[in-house]
Amino acid sequence: MPASRSARERKAAAEAGDLANVKIDVGGDGQFVYKISCRECTVKADRNWSAYRPGEDNGFMAAMDRWIFHLKEKHPNADAPCLAYLEAAQQRLHARREQRES
Repeated sequence: MPASRSARERKAAAEAGDLANVKIDVGGDGQFVYKISCRECTVKADRNWSAYRPGEDNGFMAAMDRWIFHLKEKHPNADAPCLAYLEAAQQRLHARREQRES
């Protein structure tokens, strides 16, 4: 039995750490859309920074990778379980860039 949306949301929030607000919506294609936002960082119009990117992959791995990079860049002393996957996130980013170039 697949995990419910609320169970997935709790798991993602636990992985993302204390600086994250995590919300999961269902996209037009019926897939889960992960929205991870930072409790401290703001962007234009005083909105919180978010890993959500309209028109891009917003599944768990893509959103969590963007969140990991945000933590490393803006909150280098933050402690979150997801930071254990930094090397894997960097490898996925490198692979995506190579794929775009070819």
